Amino acid sequence: MDWLWNLLDPTWWLTILGAFATVGVLAIIFAETGLLLGFFLPGDSLLVAAGIFSSAAVAQGMGITPLSLPVLLVGTPLCAIAGAQLGHFLGARFGRRMFDKPDSRLFKREHVLRAEEFFEKFGPAKAVVLARFVPIVRTFMNPVAGVLEMPPKRFLVWNVIGGIVWTEGLILLGNALGREVDPKQIDKYILPGVFLIVFISIIPIIVEVIKKRRGEKVAAVPSGKHRVTNGRH
Repeated sequence: MDWLWNLLDPTWWLTILGAFATVGVLAIIFAETGLLLGFFLPGDSLLVAAGIFSSAAVAQGMGITPLSLPVLLVGTPLCAIAGAQLGHFLGARFGRRMFDKPDSRLFKREHVLRAEEFFEKFGPAKAVVLARFVPIVRTFMNPVAGVLEMPPKRFLVWNVIGGIVWTEGLILLGNALGREVDPKQIDKYILPGVFLIVFISIIPIIVEVIKKRRGEKVAAVPSGKHRVTNGRH
């Protein structure tokens, strides 16, 4: 399972990409938001890690070529927005046929259903923005919005807002951490930080699962029971 952990580890990606790390981050963000098969790629943690390694001192301490902060701040929101627009276009163009395939290691229908529930719960505008911060839902939300016929212009507006807030916020957070933490100690902070970010990202999913289970328990209670007061029906 080492290969799976590597795929989820942003530092592994940045090390492998080497001098092309900045371009690699842009490509990964586009793939994760625009291609269904990109749901397993790191998103939140990669953006924070990219911000951290935009600090020359930190990057050199880890043996990684420093990433360009200006390019990240301009390129990542553009790639996130473009990827989401592609997903919406494909969903609107092909409809549910896009999801008409059996479950496999790279595709689970439950991911589509989760995105649909998210869309219905929060409404189109909030769903498109909030989904940016929820792994997996972030990838499937865009084609689902297209399938559910969210108007392209309206989707674009909220896609732009969500894409900018998500990418800029996490990159600047990482950059601030990179400037504050001792470069010699960064390896002691990066992994716990990544796991914390991933945990925070899945909190909405955990909350939804708990609410769903509670709803199922309530629905399972027989509705034919009558309340008894003072011993009489």
